[in-house]
Amino acid sequence: MNTLAFTNARLIDCTGAEPQDGVTLVVDGDRIVEIGNGAPPTSADRVIDCRGRTLVPGLIDAHVHIGAVDVDILEQHRNYTTSHAALKMGRILGETLLQGFTTVRDAGGCDAGFRRAIEDGTIPGPRLLVSNRPVSQTGGHADFRRPTESGDPLACCSQAGMHSVVADGADEVRRATRENLRAGADQIKIMASGGAMSPSDELDTTQYTVPELRAAVEEAAAVGTYVLAHAYSGAAIRNCIEAGVRCIEHGNLIDAATAELMAKAEMYLVPTLSTYELLYRKGADYGIPRRNIDKIGLAHGKALEGLSTAHAAGVKIASGSDLLGPLAVHKHRELELKAEVLSPLEVLIATTRTNAELMGLAADLGTVEVGKVADLLVVNGDPLSGLGLLARPDGIPVIVHDGVLVKNAL
Repeated sequence: MNTLAFTNARLIDCTGAEPQDGVTLVVDGDRIVEIGNGAPPTSADRVIDCRGRTLVPGLIDAHVHIGAVDVDILEQHRNYTTSHAALKMGRILGETLLQGFTTVRDAGGCDAGFRRAIEDGTIPGPRLLVSNRPVSQTGGHADFRRPTESGDPLACCSQAGMHSVVADGADEVRRATRENLRAGADQIKIMASGGAMSPSDELDTTQYTVPELRAAVEEAAAVGTYVLAHAYSGAAIRNCIEAGVRCIEHGNLIDAATAELMAKAEMYLVPTLSTYELLYRKGADYGIPRRNIDKIGLAHGKALEGLSTAHAAGVKIASGSDLLGPLAVHKHRELELKAEVLSPLEVLIATTRTNAELMGLAADLGTVEVGKVADLLVVNGDPLSGLGLLARPDGIPVIVHDGVLVKNAL
């Protein structure tokens, strides 16, 4: 089956244009070849009637952790063999695609083997961009050793999952970045501030000096890619701006002056609102320690304010979920939370077109246009009237990925 046609669709193409009604769209192979208002071609192998439904691009999540097989990432590496963790990660990838996320960027922990397994058909999953091991300073956000532990971080633990590399000084950061790139990383993740789910730092601290950050940026740029940085505070974000980092993950504690600098530098912000809401509400149920819940509470309390500050300054807003373990079933909650600041159309654009631009994939993905790759969703109803539609069990009855009909419940 090579030719697929959709008829009678309401189309939200995420270019920024107004929705169109009564649309016919034709897919041939892996590409969109026609968008119009006429009857579908008689040669189409399958025709899907979308009357009362909306056609949108496949969703993109710019901040996932496929390796977070448990909510408690502080302990999970002590609880699984490498093979067990890897198999759980494979299952998560399949589930992610069936949620309507046809492209995801792993923000640390997932290696290139999982990308290859999807590409060669070994396992089902979304298009996957990997960062390999996130780079952290000693005692930084991805140094998962307890304060009582010493030695090589995680050397005795599972080699699949939330694995990181600790590097100090510009030369060590440069080497760690090169090693990640050698092993197939699509982009580099670096920890530029403290974090909520780490054992020995505070949320608002800065991590890495500008020369250390710049070493990672230089090595990534040398092979045509970029650095994404975990950062919360204005001070940490300003270090990233000076170093040439492309995008900031989280940014909950950003101030207006720093947001203006981000906008001027044409940087992206990837807010991850849902992880704070869900961890704050449910983290204790999964064994998250009180100290970490308190840090999550600070991030949660500032999340919408940070997004509002960045949006008002004109920062390019992308979208990620950062949900851990079983909480990843709530990925669509991220869109609902963003809609408390952005319009529903702005949220959809952040989750499609802007994410594709951030990842360097805009020539093929992120919008519904002739010539682009056919990553498409059929939504029951109009998501602009309520993004919660996407989270309903019957919310996305049809998913097309690379021109392949991977779900059809119509």
